[in-house]
Amino acid sequence: MSEIMEIVRSFRGVCPSCGREHRTAIEDVRIGSGVTHCVGDILKENGFTKKLLLVADRNTLRAADGIMESLSDFDVETHIYDDIRVATMEHVEELEALLCDREISVLSVGTGSVNDPCRLASARQNKKLCIFATAPSMDGFASYSSPIVAGGFKSSYAAKSPEVIIGDTKILAAAPTVLKSSGFGDMVAKYPALIDWQIASLLTDEMYCERIAALTRAAIDRLMEMADRVTVDDEETAGAIFASLLLTGIGMSFAQNSRPASGAEHIIAHLMECVELRDGIIPNFHGEDIGVCTLYTLQFYGQLAERETIEPHCEEVDWEDIYRFYGSMADDVRAINADRPQIAQVTPDAIKAHWQQIRAIIRSVPSYAQCAQAMRRAGCKMTLEEIGKSQKLFDDCVKYSPYMRNRLTILRLRGMLGV
Repeated sequence: MSEIMEIVRSFRGVCPSCGREHRTAIEDVRIGSGVTHCVGDILKENGFTKKLLLVADRNTLRAADGIMESLSDFDVETHIYDDIRVATMEHVEELEALLCDREISVLSVGTGSVNDPCRLASARQNKKLCIFATAPSMDGFASYSSPIVAGGFKSSYAAKSPEVIIGDTKILAAAPTVLKSSGFGDMVAKYPALIDWQIASLLTDEMYCERIAALTRAAIDRLMEMADRVTVDDEETAGAIFASLLLTGIGMSFAQNSRPASGAEHIIAHLMECVELRDGIIPNFHGEDIGVCTLYTLQFYGQLAERETIEPHCEEVDWEDIYRFYGSMADDVRAINADRPQIAQVTPDAIKAHWQQIRAIIRSVPSYAQCAQAMRRAGCKMTLEEIGKSQKLFDDCVKYSPYMRNRLTILRLRGMLGV
């Protein structure tokens, strides 16, 4: 799709907004009907090696029917998982062993849980990567980071953005409804994420780029207008939804982190996933949990914005209580918070001085009610009951998630706001 590549090219070089140089590895994006049969030609055009490692699970490979035939000119080695729902460091290490000391490229067929270990393993072994998307279920196709579970703790690792991204609208349109709705929930999450990013920049020295934020915002707004069509088996709609998902991922690629698309709502969901994995429970689809967490953050942020004045105070943290909750994950949390957390830059006086700006930033995105209405039309799960979570698990993860990342969010500020 030339429109996306034109946007990519327009961002390269020194940014007039933030003064930084935005880079991305993306060289080609192809979205179209029946492009599955052209995958081999696309890879050859983009300089992929004849030796190719195709990574998928049984479900995603079945969805990409015809892709093996398109690779007849390649020497294809396959690594097929049974049903990969959670990307772990063991998956990354398996792939690294297959890539080490070989002239080989990677073709990842699937979505997040298949793509994430491929991105990290390809980065560590310096291999070219193509992602062939099988569902419009998340926005991380173009991301430079991979959320990976290691030792029971989920962290985002610096990885690589793929050189090539391919989406066949026939396959995307035919994806299960639950995956399409999941992708919509993940996209609505960009609204509170953009709030968190802008406020963090206002209160600390964190980089914020208005062009990247505007790119992400335009992609979300565009998708919100298609809420009624998200679950329809329609190629044109599927292509437009996938393009919107890609643009937010490209925004992360330009920022070299997930800030433009991931805030407090993602951290809550990641902690819920860690707790479930510890308890032997396979987590939901990523976007389902994210959607419910997004509604919570939007509602809480909206209530904060109603306060005309605020009397903030210094942060008071019961670290022993936090470490007790995290249990086997406590050492990871200690390490994260020992490395000069962003919150250390924030003073009560700064919050009070910027309070009207903070209120305006919160109100700059659609409200909780507007987002809930759109999510309902898109078939998203809306409640804890619908995503199979207990109120206690959710409340605990809201309380303790701000300490899981060295990332300033309004939720981390809550302890200073007296609410």
